[in-house]
Amino acid sequence: MNEKVKSVLNSVLERFETGDIPEVIAYSMFPFPEVPSARWSLLNRTLQFLHGTFDARGMRQWNRVNRYVKKGSKAFYILVPFIKKVEDSDEDKQVLIGFGTKAVFRVEDTDGQSLEYENIELPRFPLINRAKAWGISVRAIPGNYRYFGLYSAERKEIALASETECVFFHELAHTAHDIVKGGLKNGQDPLQEIVAELSSHCLCRLVGKTGDKHLGNSFRYISRYADKLNLSPLSACTKVLNEVERVLHLILNGNGNGNKSIEKLVA
Repeated sequence: MNEKVKSVLNSVLERFETGDIPEVIAYSMFPFPEVPSARWSLLNRTLQFLHGTFDARGMRQWNRVNRYVKKGSKAFYILVPFIKKVEDSDEDKQVLIGFGTKAVFRVEDTDGQSLEYENIELPRFPLINRAKAWGISVRAIPGNYRYFGLYSAERKEIALASETECVFFHELAHTAHDIVKGGLKNGQDPLQEIVAELSSHCLCRLVGKTGDKHLGNSFRYISRYADKLNLSPLSACTKVLNEVERVLHLILNGNGNGNKSIEKLVA
């Protein structure tokens, strides 16, 4: 096996040993239709996230959008298939004969003209000061700009492809849940997702945002995870009420000491 190919595969296997591959794969499935890596294989998107980025491209790809790799930046490698045409009767067939590697660079390691998604300005969400107080950055990422978001404990960030409060609150709830539990399970654990979605709607109402236009989507979201637990949506929500209370208490009161008013937090 090609040594570079072997090295790429070993980097993934090493992360299996740490137990964080399910989370990375879940984040790799996040839809990014506006960037070239959206068309990569799941393995290559996983490698991209393992290297701490949502957008990686070859040097020539960056040059085509008037961005340039910073001096001293190091590439990482993705796998590319080698395809060979072979004759089969009267037709030519394409056969996979192996894999090679391609060097790509993270957007964070480039300078130059701004990308479309870098110009997106997120609104000043209510309670965003709480995330900042916990050392969590909140940033826009490419997506469909109507929904979806994610929280990464490892990167200490909330990444959003949405301008809606309920999506931000969902990820803020994940952040608080991570703090109160001392760590979350990797991947999209059903109970954790229900805690985050239920907390999100409570926070919407607490800051004067009803979230009603998203209520149907939220019910389907909770129902989907409740099904995985063989519970009704109501039973699933009842099961996590204590966790939701802890999450909301932490978000509204910071470290749990004192009693800061919500008006100060949303200012």
